[in-house]
Amino acid sequence: MPRRIFEAMSATEAVILPPSATIHAAAVAMKERRQCVVLAMTADRLEGILTEQDVVRRVVAERRDAEHVTVAEVMTRHPDTIPASDLALTGLQMMEDGGYRHLPVIHDGRVVGLISRVDFAGAEKTELEAERQCWERLG
Repeated sequence: MPRRIFEAMSATEAVILPPSATIHAAAVAMKERRQCVVLAMTADRLEGILTEQDVVRRVVAERRDAEHVTVAEVMTRHPDTIPASDLALTGLQMMEDGGYRHLPVIHDGRVVGLISRVDFAGAEKTELEAERQCWERLG
């Protein structure tokens, strides 16, 4: 039986910070929690997502001051999300198509966690590859 997103999600709690937090604060939180992504939220509303790649490309590589640059300045605003009840394969497909490594997971309009590429089992990866090969043969 195919897994759902909520079954595939790791139990690790997402790092959540307000968009007004500094990049330095975000980097410290990521380091302490051993995470590579921050969900930028105001109250219960998802404003954006910040990844280690965002920090490297939009702050470090541009020699910006992490003590003064805010998460809001470099995050991806209004990121795609996936309902917890969707099939895991759907999430993996979204990540592949969008080039994402992480997707915020929602349930009843609220963020309930995060799913990462590493959360997917071999079965979903195998099924996605078989589906792609089928489309390539048809195309």
